[in-house]
Amino acid sequence: MKLMLGTALVGAFAMSGAAAAQETISLTVASSHPTVIPWVGMIQTHFMARTDEILAEAGEYEINWNEAFGGQLYKANATLDSVEQGITDIGWVFSMLEPAKLPMSQASSYAPFTTADAALQLEVMEELFETNEAFREEWEQYNLKVLGFTGTDSYDVYTSEPISGFADLDGMKLSAPGVLGNWLRGTGANAVDGSLTSFYTDIQTGVSDGVLSLALGVLPAKIYEVAPHVTKVDMGVAFSGAIAINRDSWDMLPEPVQEAMVEAGAYYTEAHGRDLNERHAAALEKMVEAGADQGAPVEITPMSEADREAWVNAMPNIAKEWADGLEERGMPARAFMKAYIDGVRARGGEPVRAWDDEL
Repeated sequence: MKLMLGTALVGAFAMSGAAAAQETISLTVASSHPTVIPWVGMIQTHFMARTDEILAEAGEYEINWNEAFGGQLYKANATLDSVEQGITDIGWVFSMLEPAKLPMSQASSYAPFTTADAALQLEVMEELFETNEAFREEWEQYNLKVLGFTGTDSYDVYTSEPISGFADLDGMKLSAPGVLGNWLRGTGANAVDGSLTSFYTDIQTGVSDGVLSLALGVLPAKIYEVAPHVTKVDMGVAFSGAIAINRDSWDMLPEPVQEAMVEAGAYYTEAHGRDLNERHAAALEKMVEAGADQGAPVEITPMSEADREAWVNAMPNIAKEWADGLEERGMPARAFMKAYIDGVRARGGEPVRAWDDEL
């Protein structure tokens, strides 16, 4: 499926008044999720568009994008392999579903209630990727080049039946993506592994009673139709992955195209973080509007601070468990977790639980 770039220079035309020609390079860009999911849609509107804009200014190269979004080439459990193997040239890698291959990338998922500021967190992850060799190598060993980073807005609980507080979680079945099932430990709830592409059906068929999820994913996926009771827990944001390009494809690109993509990736990351923060509350409001006339109208109930603290305190020390496990495999997980939380604090964040003090 992968287009070999050595033969993908599919045409050229003389630029007006110049002897040089503009070369067209064909690249496949894909994702497991549809473009209605904000961070996937922004691959088109920000990463691709900004790359095109930069290249158009120089007039030397242009890209013919072969788009395969929404699982046309692969599903959510194959995002890393598909970029690594060249099934797509560029794709969104969903790190939350790759804990075995991308273990250090799960750090924020083992430190909930650390920050609800998505832009702040992505700044920290960008910095760590540049300064932490182990983190960078974790990604680059899979024959890819990271171009931009993705995260989540803050997590809440969406259920088919109302819950009055923390105690009601005991015995419930709640869907959660990959490692975020750990956030339910100590609550008495049972985690059901899934993703935004499966949550609706899971609730509809009774596989789960609801989901631990994020507003910007729940809204376009219309999960509020089957889980109209929203408990506003504000558990914080998590690092979710990256836009990456197959290293073989990357190495065959002309330097000006590489430079354009690096700049576009940074632009995407910054815009994506800001977008997550701005749209979280708006997405919840839109759910209430969209679900006003359905059988069970959408209702949002904030969890009390006492119940939030009960949730945090009920959880085992998942940060230490994660770090201990990776340290046994020779990975500098404790230092990485400390660097992550220090980065949050340095930017004004105030973690509810000092996971780094418990390592």
